Amino acid sequence: MNWYADFAEIVKSDVPLAPLTWFGLGGPAKYFVEPASVEQLHAVVVRLRENDIPMYILGAGADLLVRDAGVNGAVLRLRGPVFESVQIDGTLVTAGAGKDVQRLVLETTRLGLAGMECLAGIPGTLGGEIRMNAGGAFGDISSVVQSVTVMDTHGQLFTRQREDLVFEYRRCNITAKFILGATLQLAEDDPQRVADKVKEIWMYKKNSQPLSEHSAGCIFKNPRGQSAGKLIDQAGLKGTTVGGAEVSERHANFIVAHPGATTADVLALIDKIKATVADKFAVQLETEVVVW
Repeated sequence: MNWYADFAEIVKSDVPLAPLTWFGLGGPAKYFVEPASVEQLHAVVVRLRENDIPMYILGAGADLLVRDAGVNGAVLRLRGPVFESVQIDGTLVTAGAGKDVQRLVLETTRLGLAGMECLAGIPGTLGGEIRMNAGGAFGDISSVVQSVTVMDTHGQLFTRQREDLVFEYRRCNITAKFILGATLQLAEDDPQRVADKVKEIWMYKKNSQPLSEHSAGCIFKNPRGQSAGKLIDQAGLKGTTVGGAEVSERHANFIVAHPGATTADVLALIDKIKATVADKFAVQLETEVVVW
């Protein structure tokens, strides 16, 4: 009997992952699972663990690069009413991990709730953005997170309160496999003022990043006190190509995948960038993009 015999309605086999990622690259998932409830997720996770099947969590597919061979395991995506729900009580927002953050930014902006403007133009789901403490020059998501509900691979549920959470540059101390949802503490403000700030940040990103092309956001983390994009630019790497992958002319910390590109092209270009920057500046760049 297949491990998913009891979950046939939510499990698919050999699902292409490329269309589900911002890069638009990579092979299929051996299993693709979309639980409809926390209880169903719990049951699936227990079954996967019992069968020693690796688990991967897919959000919006940003900041992700899937290898050409695909994923030999189960990719779980938290979608639907339960995992994309939003409840707003005054200035406190409770949302599921699968909620698209850009939509949440717009919804809270219309209500005159400030605090999420810094996330404008950063694609992702709430769970993914909390996991990596998404943000940039204008701030990051950690400033509004009050609590996070998580589940481990044994199916145990926990709530991590603000005082238990530690956020650092592009990471947090949540080790549980699944983030299920979070509460965010925002602040009352004039809706037009919040909207103007969101527009300002979004336009800045639109003008400085290749948002309309196939990329995954910043490829490298910024070294302490330095800018990865500036180092790559100073190394003369803008426009450098490997196969169908190119270092963006607009922002050097972005790699653009042109038609015909493969994940192998992107990985080879990443290695070339690392080697060149290390040779010219003695700086070891660390990837921000996650590779499956």
